[in-house]
Amino acid sequence: MIYQVTSGIKISVETNFEGTFYKNYKINYAFEYKVTIENLSEDVVQLNSRYWKIKDALNNIETVRGEGVIGQKPILQPGETHTYSSGCLLTSPFGSMRGYYDMVNFSNSKKFKVFIPSFKLSSPFSLN
Repeated sequence: MIYQVTSGIKISVETNFEGTFYKNYKINYAFEYKVTIENLSEDVVQLNSRYWKIKDALNNIETVRGEGVIGQKPILQPGETHTYSSGCLLTSPFGSMRGYYDMVNFSNSKKFKVFIPSFKLSSPFSLN
């Protein structure tokens, strides 16, 4: 597991290789990632949007922006956590992801970014 703390918000990420399949005559590698967002601050915060930069071993880069995470905009009280799972497809057996969440602090109405640490996506057979 990899983690990073920004402005009192801890982001932890775990990954899992899910398998391969063919789509449009190309092999794809499926990965799951599980993110835990933990509010270590003394303020109530809400996650409003996300940004991901996904890179595969062939240097293909995809960016993803969107509202919330998996259709939710979680509100976290001090000490609370929110965990969700999602996934991505790569055209190579390994790659990486990184990004950030746009959040708001309810105590002072200020918006801030919480960085998601860069993490690796790798199929077990691609490791040497």
